[in-house]
Amino acid sequence: MSQSAQLPIAITMGEPAGIGPDLLLRLYATREEHRLPPFIVYGNGDFLAARAERLGLRFDLGEVAPSEAAEMFANRLPIRHVEGLVPDKPGDPSPLSGKVVIEAIAAATHDTLTGLCRGIVTAPIHKAVLYTAGFKFPGHTEYLAALCATGGQTPLPVMMLAHQDLRVVPATIHVPIADVPGLITFDLLTRTGRIVARDLKSRHGLPAPRIAFAGLNPHAGEGGAIGTEELGVIAPAIRQLVSEGMDVVGPIPADTLFHVPHWRTYDAVIAMYHDQGLIPIKTVAFDEAVNVTLGLPIVRTSPDHGTAFDIAGTGYGSDRSFLAAIRLADKLTRGI
Repeated sequence: MSQSAQLPIAITMGEPAGIGPDLLLRLYATREEHRLPPFIVYGNGDFLAARAERLGLRFDLGEVAPSEAAEMFANRLPIRHVEGLVPDKPGDPSPLSGKVVIEAIAAATHDTLTGLCRGIVTAPIHKAVLYTAGFKFPGHTEYLAALCATGGQTPLPVMMLAHQDLRVVPATIHVPIADVPGLITFDLLTRTGRIVARDLKSRHGLPAPRIAFAGLNPHAGEGGAIGTEELGVIAPAIRQLVSEGMDVVGPIPADTLFHVPHWRTYDAVIAMYHDQGLIPIKTVAFDEAVNVTLGLPIVRTSPDHGTAFDIAGTGYGSDRSFLAAIRLADKLTRGI
């Protein structure tokens, strides 16, 4: 085992009123069954102990430095404590907890960038609570990118949803559909394509990744009869990437591209907007897909679900996506 593989994975506790803390605590309780790699949870230790008790989970927790986490993991859940008042009120998000959630993400990112942890798995957050604590980013991913900035340069984070050999990247994410055509630019598509190809090579073990671009319009514009974005923007971006030596094809009509046997002929598909890409992968792997952030100097994964306030604190809810996120972070960080 490489030296880096012996380091813990950092897991942020996410929104305390949500299901994230439940799942990570439950997974620690079944760590032997799942053969989990050592991890350390970044969050408030008092809250995590209270939530574990609420769920009827019987194990000890210990506040330690990341360097001690791997040794402790077999007997106690390692915690990187973040001070603050975090109420244990499932389903009832509190403005009091926002500062702790933000600081937990920042501490986990710092410790991963400095080599104390080997990657991050983030539990879901609730942005409305974070905004009351001064959070100034559109979302989780943009905050991580800002924390990874060096020399005044912020990396472009690229969201990828993955399930086994199916991968999809939405070129635009949380924006209104009406804004999508104006945001689909030559620069965005070429930058996204380069990041996807680079990360699939360097971290996913694919020496020559094959990437397909979906069209924006029905029938990929049908030669300009149903929209011109394919001819004017998407196809030129593809030609540029091909000229740089990448194996890129498209634009392909989305209604045929995501037929699973067809989809599997590509290592990744770049969709033009959020639902175009996420509907197909959630249809085939609703509670097993993993959100992977490409383009960062560190590995970051997260479960592909939200806070699930309605079942938080009940012990219900599938942990399969969270488990898959931990396993993928482990796989991607071995030997790097």
